[in-house]
Amino acid sequence: SSVRRLAAAHWPLPAIGAVFLLTAAFVFDDYGIATDASVQRTVGHANLDYLAGDGERSFERILQPQDRFYGPFVEAPLAIAERVLGLDDSRDIHLSRHILTHLFFLAGGVVCYLLAYRLFGSRPLALVAMVLFLLHPRIYAHSFFNSKDVPFLAMFMVALYLVHRAFWRDTLAAFLLCGVGVGLLVNLRIMGLVLFAAVLALRALDLVTASGTVERRRILFTGSAFAAAAILTFHASFPVLWTDPVGRFAEMVRLFSSPHPNPGHLLFRGEWLYGSNGVTAPYIPVWAAITTPPATLLFSLAGAVALAWCALRRPRDLLRNGPLRYSLLLLTLPAVTVTAAIILENPAQPGWRHLYFLYAPLLLLAVHGLQWLASSIRGRWMRGGLCALVGVSAAVAVVSMVRIHPYEDSYFNALAGRTTPERLASRYELDYWVQSARSLVGNILDDHPSGTLFLQTLAYSAEQALSPDDRRRFETPRDFRSGEVNLYRLPRFTRQCPATAPGTYAVRIYGSTIECVVDPVAYFGSLRRAAMATDPLDRSHFDAHRLGNLMVYVRNGCSMDDTRAHFFLRVHPVDAADLPDYLRDFRHRREYGFEQRDFAFARFGARIDGNCVAAVPLPGYPITRIHTGQFTPEYAEAAWRVVADEAPLARSRFDVHLGPGGRTLTYTRGDCSTEDATARFFLHLLPAAVNDLPEHRREHGFDNFDFTLSEQGARTTDGRCVAVVPIPRYSIASIRTGQFSDRERLWETTFVWPRGE
Repeated sequence: SSVRRLAAAHWPLPAIGAVFLLTAAFVFDDYGIATDASVQRTVGHANLDYLAGDGERSFERILQPQDRFYGPFVEAPLAIAERVLGLDDSRDIHLSRHILTHLFFLAGGVVCYLLAYRLFGSRPLALVAMVLFLLHPRIYAHSFFNSKDVPFLAMFMVALYLVHRAFWRDTLAAFLLCGVGVGLLVNLRIMGLVLFAAVLALRALDLVTASGTVERRRILFTGSAFAAAAILTFHASFPVLWTDPVGRFAEMVRLFSSPHPNPGHLLFRGEWLYGSNGVTAPYIPVWAAITTPPATLLFSLAGAVALAWCALRRPRDLLRNGPLRYSLLLLTLPAVTVTAAIILENPAQPGWRHLYFLYAPLLLLAVHGLQWLASSIRGRWMRGGLCALVGVSAAVAVVSMVRIHPYEDSYFNALAGRTTPERLASRYELDYWVQSARSLVGNILDDHPSGTLFLQTLAYSAEQALSPDDRRRFETPRDFRSGEVNLYRLPRFTRQCPATAPGTYAVRIYGSTIECVVDPVAYFGSLRRAAMATDPLDRSHFDAHRLGNLMVYVRNGCSMDDTRAHFFLRVHPVDAADLPDYLRDFRHRREYGFEQRDFAFARFGARIDGNCVAAVPLPGYPITRIHTGQFTPEYAEAAWRVVADEAPLARSRFDVHLGPGGRTLTYTRGDCSTEDATARFFLHLLPAAVNDLPEHRREHGFDNFDFTLSEQGARTTDGRCVAVVPIPRYSIASIRTGQFSDRERLWETTFVWPRGE
C-alpha cells in the first residue's frame, strides 16, 4: 500500500518518533505542573459545558478566567480526554495532560520532517530538521507542562506546512485546508494573525503579477476562500466570540497588543526590569540567543545570509510563487514579529516563551543554511566535518538535557557567558515555572516518611502532582508551634535560601539554590531574636526593625486577625535615578520619589507560638528614608476621623472624600458588611491632558488604580470600612470609581475632580 511504501521510504521518521515516544514514557512524570495549569484546565471544561447546553452559567465561566482569550482548540480535547477516561484525581489529570500535550509536540516534529522534505527534497536534511525541532532543551521540557506556548509552536509548524502546500498546489481545496489550519492557529493565540496576513500579502502579490484576467480571478477566488475559511474556523471554534464577535475580537487585539496587564519583575543580565516599561529592545533577541542550541543559531545565520544573497542575485524571483519567496517568508516572520513585540513593549514574563512559535521558521532557516554550506563546500573531508558538526551539536544538546533533567526549561548555552551557578542565578530567572517545587516537596516527604506535615504555603501546584496518600499528609496551619514538623516556603522574591537557616530543604538547578522551604520556628525565631536585640525604627501595632537588607516586623502576642493584615512599605532613595525604570518613567511616581513594596503578612510572615514575624527584602540602592506601617482598624479609625465632618465628593454604597492636601481619596462606609470588606474597588482617573498618563495607559485614556480594602485600608471593630488611596499629581478632569465582587458590580459613580481646572 501507499502507507507501507511511504514508511519504507522514510523509515528514519517512525524510528526517531519511536525513540522520543519511549523516552517520554519514562520521563513524563518527572516534570511539575505549570502555575497556571488550573486556569487553562478551566478554559477547556467551561467551553465543553457551554457546548453541552449548560447555558449562561457556563458562558459566564468562559468569560471569567484571565486566559479566556486563549482558544479552546487544545484545552477542550484535553478536557474531553479527562472525562472519557473518568479521571478525578489531580495527579492523574495532570499526568494525562502532560502526555497529550507532549504528543501534540511530537506531531509538530513529524510535520516539521514532512515540510523540510518538501522544501529541500532530502531525507537527511528533513531528519536534521525534525531532530532540531525536538531537541531544543527548553521547548522539550515545556512540551510536557506548558499547554499554551508549545501547542502554538506545533500548530504554527502545521500551518507553515499547509501554507507551502497551498501555494505549491495552487488549488481551491488546498487553500481551504490552509484557511482551516490558520484559523485554528489564531484560535490558540491571536499572534497567529501574522501568518494570516502573510498569506493574504502573498496572494495579493500573485494578483499583481498575474498575466491574465482568468488567472487574476482564480487567485482572487482562492485567496478569498482562504480568508473565509480561516475566519469561519476561528469563529466556530471560539465560543467566547459567539455573542459579540466584533467587540470581543477587538478586546482580544487590545489585550495582546498592549503591555502585559500584570507585569512582573524581570531579572535580565543582572538587572531588575520592572514591568513592561522596563523591557529593553535586546530583551527578546538576547533571551532567544542564550537559550537556543548554538548550532541552530549558527546555521540559521548561514541560512539568512544565503537567502539574502539569492534575493539580491535574483530579485524577480521574489515576485513569483516559488521556493525563494517561501524561504524569504521564513526569514521575515521572526524579524517582523520580534520588532512588533519590542515596539509594543509586550514581554512581561521571563524568557521568550510567548514567541516560541518563531522557532519553527528559525530551524527551517537553519536547515536551509546547512544545505547551502553543504553545497558550497568542496572536498569529502570538509563535508564530513560539517556532518560531524551536526552530529556533535545534537549530542551536546542531549547531554545537556540529561545533565540538568528535569530542569531542561532552565537551559542556557555558552553565549550566556560563564554558566557557573552563582552567575546564572544572579543574572537570569532560572525557574520561572517553579518546576523545582516538585522535587522540593518530594525531598520533604522522603525526610519525613510518616506523620502530618504542616506547610504555610505549599509550593504552588506541587500538591496536585502528589499521590492522594501524600496529599493527605499535608495541612496548612494558622499557627506554627515548636515541636511540630512545620515547614514554610519562603517568598520567591528573596531569590535565595538563607545559608544558615536550620531545617532548610532546597532544590538546586545548575548547583544553585532556587526554591527552598525552611523550619519557620528556627528561621523566623532567629530573625525575631535578632530584631528584639535592636531598637526598632518605629513602635506601633508591629515593631519595625531593619536588619541588613531586610525589614523585619515583630508583634508579640498577635491575634489571628493580624495575620490577615497588609502593610505599606515606601522606600525613598538617596538619588531618584536609582529608582527602577518603571517608577522613573511614570511622571507622577517620579514626583513621589519612592519605591512602593506593599505586602501581605500571609506571604512574607508567620505566626509562631502566638507571636508574629514578617521579613521583607529591601532594594540594593542607598536609602535615605523608609515609610512603613500597617492597614489596621486603628489606622482606619484615624482616617475616618479626618474626613468625618467633610462633605464627600460622591455618595454611593461608599462615600468618597478628598483627603488632606488633596492628594488622597478616602472611601468610608459606616455599616460595612462582609461582602463590602472582601470586594474589590476599581478607580479610573481621567486626566486633563492625556500626555500626563504613563505611556502604556495613553491609548486607554485613563489611569487605573484598582485596589482591595485589605490593601489600602481596614474594617474597624465597630463595623466601619475605610480605605485611603494616594492619587497622582497631574491635573485630573474626572474620576470613575466603584466596587465589584466575583458575581457582580456592586456600585459605581463618576464625579468631576474639584481641582481639575
